[in-house]
Amino acid sequence: MTLTTTLGFASYRIAGLLAGPIVRRKLRDRVARGKEDPARLSERFGVASAPRPSGPLIWIHAASVGESLAALQLIDAVHARYPEFDFLVTSGTVTSATIMQERLPSFAVHQYAPVDIPMVTRRFLNYWRPELALLLESEFWPNILLDLDRRAIPRVLINGRVSPESHRRWLSIQPIIAKLLAGFEFCLAQSDRDAQFLGELGAPNVVATGNIKDSAEPLAVDAEQLEALSATVGDRPLWVAASTHSGEEDAVARTHQALHARFPDLLTIIVPRHPDRGADIQYELEELGLAVGRRSAGDALGPDTTIYVADTLGELGLWYRLAPIVFVGKSLVGTGGQNPLEPARLGCALIFGPSMSNFEQISEELLSCGAARRIADQEGLVTALTDLLGQPDVMDEMARAGLNYGATGGKALARTMVQLDPLLEAARKAR
Repeated sequence: MTLTTTLGFASYRIAGLLAGPIVRRKLRDRVARGKEDPARLSERFGVASAPRPSGPLIWIHAASVGESLAALQLIDAVHARYPEFDFLVTSGTVTSATIMQERLPSFAVHQYAPVDIPMVTRRFLNYWRPELALLLESEFWPNILLDLDRRAIPRVLINGRVSPESHRRWLSIQPIIAKLLAGFEFCLAQSDRDAQFLGELGAPNVVATGNIKDSAEPLAVDAEQLEALSATVGDRPLWVAASTHSGEEDAVARTHQALHARFPDLLTIIVPRHPDRGADIQYELEELGLAVGRRSAGDALGPDTTIYVADTLGELGLWYRLAPIVFVGKSLVGTGGQNPLEPARLGCALIFGPSMSNFEQISEELLSCGAARRIADQEGLVTALTDLLGQPDVMDEMARAGLNYGATGGKALARTMVQLDPLLEAARKAR
């Protein structure tokens, strides 16, 4: 390790030691904004709120909701072969914690991820003492990684992802990133591009195994709710703007206004990526002169509803089954896009904006097979929706292409397990 790299790590650790009061203040601010659970804030400082299982433990870190859902698939696959292992799952958002509390099996426990401060990471690892750490996507926190190295706890990068922006930024500090990556036993990448980027950054033993999110079961649905809403909607033209981010709702509302003359019965459903923005979205759209219903406020989706803000958790499976067309959010305003495979697997024709770098390979393949259309701006969204709503046969062809594409998923999890098996077997024998 060069002197520059050594000094870089030393500076980071010193900054972490001094940052305690600042971190506490920021976390209190997040509590005030509903971004942290005040009852479990101590977990962020490595103080456990659950007992450690007595047997061998695998730690899986998943940053947010998407990674947490992928972690569920991974837990099921590992437990089927190695039932003696228990699991600790950490994540950093209130939404992901809620989902984990509801869906984790009895042999797994959830905790909030510890902040990356030396005394905190030491406290966390002293208590949990995992036999193996599986880190999802791009969670490269220096203190926790260095502490894992000091304790000789093997770690693997699962579903590794590096955006072009992160790749360019990290190349400027490549020796430091290379040191962090060197401690991984191997790195399993979502795509060939991610594998290339990880290799250029210095990751060892990189294998492109695919995205295990593709292996997930179709999103769940309340059958009674779906039946009732389908009866209410009837033959009305309908589309969903899913997982939208700030700025996209305005484009969606103006698109609705532009389409209204041709499709006067049009129903537009907005599902914000962060449900706590629902009231703000409603206010913003009402300022445009629109009549807006909001699900979390108890407003019914009735025959007179024109724009409906579905600001609830866990109901994307309902809206995807209800709507024949889905616009994928975080692709028009924002960066990287959201998962397009989930609506494709439920028979939706897809539209997304120019920014889909988080799902680049999947989105390109969906475009190639005719399941999706890419638009450049709000005017393009109006054009695409006018075309599809006016041509049901074309819309149905896109939906069938998406269903066919989605049916090929599931291989990534199997490839991941092939790579993990030797480490899991070694961890089992070590106990």
